[in-house]
This record gives sequence, C-alpha cells and structure tokens, in this order.
Amino acid sequence: MTQTSADIIADRLFEAGVRHAFGVPGGEVLHLIDALSRRGIEFVLARHENAAGFMAEGAWHATGAPGVLVTTVGPGMANTVNVVANAEQDRVPLIVLTGAYDETTTLRYTHQIFDHRAVLAPLVKRTFEARRNGCDVMVDKAVRLACDPQPGPVHIDLPIGVATAEHKPARADRIAALAPVAPAGLDQARERLASAKRPLIVAGLDVLESTTGVEVLRDLSAKHSIPVVTTYKAKGVIDEMGPLSLGGHGLSPKADKIVTPLLSEADFVICAGYDPIEMRPGWQDPWDPANAIEFTLAPNRQAMHEVSQSWVCDPGLGLSALFADSAPASEWGGRIEAARAALKDAFAPTQDWGPSNALHVLNEARPAELMVSIDSGAHRILMSQLWTSTLPHRLIQSTGLCTMGCALPLATGHAIASGERTMAVMGDGCLDMIMGELATLRDTAAPVICTVLNDSSLSLIELKQRRDGKQNTGVDFGATDYAALGTALGLTSLKATDADSLQTAFAEALAATGPVLLEIVIPRRGYDTLI
Repeated sequence: MTQTSADIIADRLFEAGVRHAFGVPGGEVLHLIDALSRRGIEFVLARHENAAGFMAEGAWHATGAPGVLVTTVGPGMANTVNVVANAEQDRVPLIVLTGAYDETTTLRYTHQIFDHRAVLAPLVKRTFEARRNGCDVMVDKAVRLACDPQPGPVHIDLPIGVATAEHKPARADRIAALAPVAPAGLDQARERLASAKRPLIVAGLDVLESTTGVEVLRDLSAKHSIPVVTTYKAKGVIDEMGPLSLGGHGLSPKADKIVTPLLSEADFVICAGYDPIEMRPGWQDPWDPANAIEFTLAPNRQAMHEVSQSWVCDPGLGLSALFADSAPASEWGGRIEAARAALKDAFAPTQDWGPSNALHVLNEARPAELMVSIDSGAHRILMSQLWTSTLPHRLIQSTGLCTMGCALPLATGHAIASGERTMAVMGDGCLDMIMGELATLRDTAAPVICTVLNDSSLSLIELKQRRDGKQNTGVDFGATDYAALGTALGLTSLKATDADSLQTAFAEALAATGPVLLEIVIPRRGYDTLI
C-alpha cells in the first residue's frame, strides 16, 4: 500500500511504543492526526497546547515511550514554548510535531507564519524540518535524541505538502540506541569508598533513566547501610519508609537545616544521576568536593556543586562498578535515625486545620500504588516533604521549570495511558490557569481525582511578600466554588472543610470510577512556619 510521509511518521512512532498523542488540531495537521489514528495512536484533544504537553509527559511516566505533542501553526505552536522548556529542564523525552506551510506558500502568504524552528531551537535537543522520502530516518533520529541520556524534547516541523506526499518504502534498519557505558578508572574511588566511615548517596532524576539504577541503588544502600538523599523528581527510587531514606529535598529551607549538615559530615558523597537543575540556591556547594564523586548521564556543565571525580555513564552501571569487591563500613551511628525523626517532627500535622492536616490525611488514606502529580506552589514544597514515596514515578511534578498548571494534565495523561486511577493535587491559582482542562477530563472520562486546595491566594508568593516586608499586592483573589464548577461540568464533585469531612470525601473519591473534583477549603496564610 502506498504510504505518505505522515504514515511513515505514525509507523515509526508506533514502533517506538507510542500509543497516545496529545494536542489541539488545526487544518495543517489533520493529515498527520488521521495517520496517527489509523496506525493505532489515539489523538487526545486538550484545551490548550501547554496542557497537552504535560499530558504527553504523564503518558511517558506511565509507559516509558516518548511523549508526543501535536500542534498547528502559529499560535498553536507558540503555546508549546513553556511545556517544551519544561521538558528540557525536567529531562522529558517529548516529540513535538508542529504543522507548517510549504516554502512556496510562505514566499507570498504571511498569515500565522513565523519561524517555528528558530523559536524552539534554544529549548530542544534538535529541531527538524520534515523532508520528502526522509521521514523514516528523521523520526528514528528524533526518538533516539529524545530518549538518549539525558532525555529531552525534539521538534519536527511538518509542512502540509510533505505530510501528504507519497513516501518511498521505509528503511528496515533502525538507528541503534546508545548502549550505557560502564565507567573505567575507578580504582582510586574504590579505595576511598573502602575506607569511608560516613558514605552517603545523593540520587537525582537521571537514575530514573538508568536501565538498572533503581534496583542497584536500593540493593547497595541496604547491603552497606548507606543513607540516601533524593531530589523531588527522584522520590521513590528508594523506599522512603525504610530506615536509610532521608527523603526528597531541594526547596524547603526548613528541611535543608536538617539534611544539609549530613552532606557536610559525609566523608564520601556519591552523586548518582544527580542533576541540580531541581535545586534552589541553598544547595550550592553542599559538600567538600574532595569527598565527592558523581555518575551522570551528561557532562557536568553547572556550577552548583563540584566533585573530585566524574564519570558520564549509566548511573546504575557506575554504582555497580564502584562497589565491585568493595565493602565500606558505614558508621553513622544514630545520626541518620535522628535526622529522620527530626524531619518527621518538622513536618508533622499541625493541631489546627490547614494544609498540613489536609495533606497528611491524603497521604495516610491513599493507596500506596496511586500515582500522584503535584502542581507548583507552597503546597508542592510541603507535600514533597511529608509525602512518603515507595516507588519511582509515583509522585511527579515540574521540578526544573516549576510550571503552574501542570498537575491536572500530568495526571490526565498518565491515567489515559495507563488506565489506572491517578490524583492531581493543585493550588487554586494553578487550577484557575487551566480550568478548561476540567472539560478535557470530563470528555476523556479519565479516572483522575483533581484535588484543589482553596485558600483564595497565591500562598507562596504572599508568604514571600510578608517575609520581605513588602505590601500585599497581586496575590489574593476572590473565592471560587470549585465543587459547584465541577458539578456544572458534569464531574463528580466533593468538598471538604475539615479533617473529618476530608476523610469522608477522599474515601468517596477513591471509590468512584470516573473523574472527580475534590475541593479542600483551607484558611489563608495556612503555610506559615510549614516550609
């Protein structure tokens, strides 16, 4: 059967494991969307391209296949800029397919036309313009670039004439994926590890891309009694219920006061896939470089920390090679147990009703396997500290770019791709930004519990204003009845105003089969002293 370029693109993406594409259609991508659908890749309509990109990320967390975002020309493509930047900073393998006019058309026609590739070039690993009879090689390259260490976004501009043009038979050969390379020259590091008394592992999001990283890290930590600190994105790579987990960190000054002294006390810090793009300024120079080494998927180009030795390799293979024939004698004494107790006390539920109580109720009542996404704001910092993660990819968020409005589309994309119930936890300011995606949730019937903490304020910014002695400006807004809004949209809608009503409402939300909107009303200024 004769195939068009769009058919070839759809075939290659399907073979890469893609089963869903997300976006907002326009006339310039209709042939592509049709080809995707015929190949078995469902196109999911979002209300905004930025949200569609986060849905694609959610699908990647669920399946491991690269996310696919489809947009039309001009404003459709322009709406992708934030989520593409997020994918670059959060290391998300995102294929961005934008419709385009043919070059002969653009010589005279100017409506909605600007240089898509020039706009996205600073944010993506590579930007392609699709060419006739070259789409098979192009997509193979795009998938490899998106998924190779470190993952990130890749852009394909697809002119209408190319999409609809007949394509020669696709190449049977594929571009081989990069094989993870084990590090060499570890003798000195092994000697230092063998003599270390207080070794400590700092694990970051690149461990999630390692073929063996999570399993190896868990095994070595347990075998040698080595404590582990993670970033927020890496929460769950070690079971946070276990005695060697110090939890996820990077944004809370309150938590940093407890954890960063341990980094200074450690006589051998092992950075495993640690990318400081998630961290705030308090994590600059957190240890003595002479006592630290790292295994990283990409060369260290930042200036947040320094180490004495660095290997660019698969972090799991790096850890395995480092610990071969080495048995460090960890002698932290009671320091780790004391730090875990201090963290538990620091983020214990408060006596008065507020965000702390609400998040503790959710943490204690939710099923352990429930995938939860968090939006940006004060609630994210608090929740990332007190939420206990036992598996990776079970608590997902925008950590590098810290984008507001990401949680609902992340949860929606994950639920669509996995078929599992998920939950999004948002602030009211976040939900207000993407309220239209509640209609997407209704239309897809994705089993998502959209939880919104309603205090009618941009709490984190309001807190910073008061801390800096500035006047209250542009941070408070009118109260929205989100439960009533959800009901009007046809969603199962619930409201809680205290711990008892939240326990009842959350149990009802978990028992429901379709999408649910759960509104939790909390007092203003409820985050004081919590983060």
